[in-house]
Amino acid sequence: MTKIHTLGFPRMGQNRELKFALEKHWRGEITEAELEATGKQLRQRHWLLQKQSGLDFVTAGDFAYYDHIANHIQLLGCEPARFGFSGNESELARYFTMARGVAKEQAASCGCAGGEHGSEGTHALEMTKWFDTNYHYLVPEFDAQTQFKLHSDRLLAQVQEAAAYGLPVKPVLVGPLTFLWLGKEKTAGFDRLSLLDKLLPEYKELLHRLAAAGVQWVQIDEPILGLDLPGAWTLAFDRAYHSLQGTDVSILLATYFSPLEDNLSLACKLPVAGLHVDAIRAGHELNAVLDWLPASKQLSVGFIDGRNIWRTDLKKALATLRPALERRQSALWVAPSCSLLHVPFSLAQDAAVQEPVRYWLAGAVEKLEELSILQRGLQDGDAAIASELQANQTAITQRATSPLVKNPAVAARIAALPADADQRGAAFAQRQAQQRQRLQLPAFPTTTIGSFPQTGEIRAARAAFKRGELSQADYTQAMEQEIALAVRKQEELGIDVLVHGEAERNDMVEYFGEQLDGFTFSANGWVQSYGSRCVKPPILFGDVARPQAMTVAWTQYAQSLTERHMKGMLTGPITILQWSFVRDDQPRADTTLQIALAIRDEVVDLEAAGIAIIQIDEPAIREGLPLRRAGWKPYLNWATKAFRVSASGVRADTQIHTHMCYSEFNDILPEIASMDADVITIETSRSDMELLRGFGDFHYPNEIGPGVYDIHSPRVPPVEEMVRLLQKAKAVVPADHLWVNPDCGLKTRGWPETEAALANMVKAAQQLREETAAA
Repeated sequence: MTKIHTLGFPRMGQNRELKFALEKHWRGEITEAELEATGKQLRQRHWLLQKQSGLDFVTAGDFAYYDHIANHIQLLGCEPARFGFSGNESELARYFTMARGVAKEQAASCGCAGGEHGSEGTHALEMTKWFDTNYHYLVPEFDAQTQFKLHSDRLLAQVQEAAAYGLPVKPVLVGPLTFLWLGKEKTAGFDRLSLLDKLLPEYKELLHRLAAAGVQWVQIDEPILGLDLPGAWTLAFDRAYHSLQGTDVSILLATYFSPLEDNLSLACKLPVAGLHVDAIRAGHELNAVLDWLPASKQLSVGFIDGRNIWRTDLKKALATLRPALERRQSALWVAPSCSLLHVPFSLAQDAAVQEPVRYWLAGAVEKLEELSILQRGLQDGDAAIASELQANQTAITQRATSPLVKNPAVAARIAALPADADQRGAAFAQRQAQQRQRLQLPAFPTTTIGSFPQTGEIRAARAAFKRGELSQADYTQAMEQEIALAVRKQEELGIDVLVHGEAERNDMVEYFGEQLDGFTFSANGWVQSYGSRCVKPPILFGDVARPQAMTVAWTQYAQSLTERHMKGMLTGPITILQWSFVRDDQPRADTTLQIALAIRDEVVDLEAAGIAIIQIDEPAIREGLPLRRAGWKPYLNWATKAFRVSASGVRADTQIHTHMCYSEFNDILPEIASMDADVITIETSRSDMELLRGFGDFHYPNEIGPGVYDIHSPRVPPVEEMVRLLQKAKAVVPADHLWVNPDCGLKTRGWPETEAALANMVKAAQQLREETAAA
């Protein structure tokens, strides 16, 4: 019998209901109970959709108010002691404290026993990318004192809620080894794997409780089986899953995002009742899984792409699944490749998407429908789904043959590209001397990463303009007023290199995609990035070209308001690729080079307009790495070349910056250096400058700006804290190579906290200058 299920469903709601409820709660406009009521409504709505789509299970435990890893930190009772929780706080209050930190003002008034938060507050948990996605998770913190104590009330309550829909409930858990792997040791020399024996009894007790609640199947996600694991971690899998036996529930071990490769036989032999494999990222391994997986175990095949939005070729899927079904003696489950967290709620009725591209797409709701069609086709034959198959094949053929997809001029330009198109023409030392002569900046120059607060007035003006209620002239005037405000505030604060604040930009990728050929956009294709932060990725369906300048006029206007240098602000080719829904009909390297040439044109035009400093953000460069190291070198070769192509059309005295954040970069430092940006700014404050040590050990050759405060927290760090971080930075980076800046852009913050934090940052830089001059 063929069963269908999903590994997880989007949390935010069709209209981002959870986002708006979260932000209201954080502003104190609704209570915890009202927030919980919104969450319950969304869960019920999503379970009803799963039932109506014909799924054989509803999935529980995939809902989170901020992040599913943060859920597990509370579920397993390992909230870090540094937060000083007294036990009197509500569960949600502790949860959001871990996610968002404790500001100085909050610490002063929280009434915590003994003032555990200190006079200056407490920084949030570190945040980093979930494998190679643009979703961010909160990093668990581990040391020798870490204890685990099961707190399962919330999960069990959601299981009981889901049971009301009359379908079996399949809870989803992050596996014990993946949970430990994704965490971070907070004391030198400690091995977090040593905590496994403390952790496993809590998982086993949880499985017992779920069994007592009537649960038959539990999905346990172990995506680290798709990584190159150290031997000790690989060996730990057998021990861990033998210890979880005897709980009266069947475990479906779920892997995704990467081929299993050397872990394939291990995954098939583990003492679990079933195995889910990703047939999108690792379809070539399906036959090997069919060979290795015992007939007594259930196989779940992820044949619907959970990471991208193109329609599934149902005819092709059926041709692959039918032989698998025969080999499994008619016992096969079909699912998306991974959780549908990474795709929009629905795209079928999104009239904003360019026609005919809309008919080529599938959001989460449509992917559930595809599962239902596949199930009926496998059980009843093609005749039972004839009309659905015909509509599907029409869309697949139309996309493959559409003239919208190919642009001969783009192909001709790439064919004629000179071999040295990715070279600046002068070594860094020579460029650095010319740039210092031109820019005349002080020691430890201060700057920001690009964006300033996107106020309600800015968003209202943009929305009115898009609705046609505000003329182009009036919109331009409104944005110029906001730019002028940002410039004035930066000058008053004493920042050395200014930015225009990006008031006119909705999103750092969407803004550029709207102006490039080959892209289209949805009206409501939102996906969660972290917490309440949602992004609406561009849909990259065809060859990319830049019809006209995208940022030059805004940057020129900002530069006209000040004598200080104004940075041109651009998003790099890898980040545009990674943060878009990308075409899957040609190699990603080819698509990236097309984007790089479009950005190169903009860089050249900014320089011609008199802009001396141009920043090309590439926060996604690490995120794009294949999860298996064997694929790193080919990817890094074309990815770093694409950046250099985008940056290398300018003179030696034009300074190129790049920015990277919320990823571990130390294992690809030679490749980051090969990008040859004159200045790199990175996120380092949440890790207390830990990320910077690798740059120092590597002797990173160019200039660097380590972030001195966390922009994702409302907390305003004091001058002394920033000075301490800068002193740590100065110990590993030459003083004349050091810049001073926040971790990331400031669009999500308010002006009062932004001004306060930047004022402290400028004071910290000045203090460092004075200390260095006196030394």
